[in-house]
Amino acid sequence: MLAAFEGWNDAGSAATTALEHLHDVWGAEQVDELDPEEYHDFQVNRPVVGLGPDGTREITWPTTAVAVATTPRSGRQVVLVHGIEPSMRWRRYCGELLDIAAGLGVRTIVTVGALLADVPHTRPIPVNATSEDAHVRELMGLEPNTYEGPTGIVGVLQHEAAARGMQALSLWAAVPHYVAAPPSPKATLAILHRIEALIGEPVPLAELPEDATAWQLGVDELAGEDSEIGEYVRQLEEAKDTAELPEASGEAIAQEFERYLRRRDKGTGG
Repeated sequence: MLAAFEGWNDAGSAATTALEHLHDVWGAEQVDELDPEEYHDFQVNRPVVGLGPDGTREITWPTTAVAVATTPRSGRQVVLVHGIEPSMRWRRYCGELLDIAAGLGVRTIVTVGALLADVPHTRPIPVNATSEDAHVRELMGLEPNTYEGPTGIVGVLQHEAAARGMQALSLWAAVPHYVAAPPSPKATLAILHRIEALIGEPVPLAELPEDATAWQLGVDELAGEDSEIGEYVRQLEEAKDTAELPEASGEAIAQEFERYLRRRDKGTGG
């Protein structure tokens, strides 16, 4: 199960956009949703009124949707959860989601988030994978989660899943804080690459690479027009380049090349 939530856990809308992309390219079908009356303050997350397909006015309520997709190459079943961080009853909320997951045969929970960070837009977007479970860390080569402080619904859901004996891990993309407004296609692309590596299934990327390139060029122009932003970006680049770069390791480069070969083989029918 892959889960992402709008709000505090979703800088630049990078995480929820990644889930929406998977929903589209894998042709996921919604199988359940949570009653928003139980979990949302509608003065914080207001319902939206608009015209429905038949021309009548409809109200769309903030909710959490659960969809199921079958990956095209391996035939693996993946549950996709997309919602808005709830305003109340977080433990009941997580319990209901995990009950649905158990009913669908889910054994592994992957929460996906994005945070604002001091990273330059010109370098690869870091995506950290962590787990509280020592067995999961050893199995997947992950780092322990050392964060201490306020947490969001992704942290609570991961913790509750581990408490139930499920394999639980979390992915977090770092979005440059000086371009925090959504969309953030470069961060979304980085998340999808990490999901590819986790599940061993190539993800069709459609126009995302082109969108990420256009986004970076747009930020380049912004930095070129504002000397203070330009200087700040150069400081971030220097700090990043002098630090150890796991994104540029031999293993990461090999993994990226393997993804390229899988996409090429799929494109040629090989």
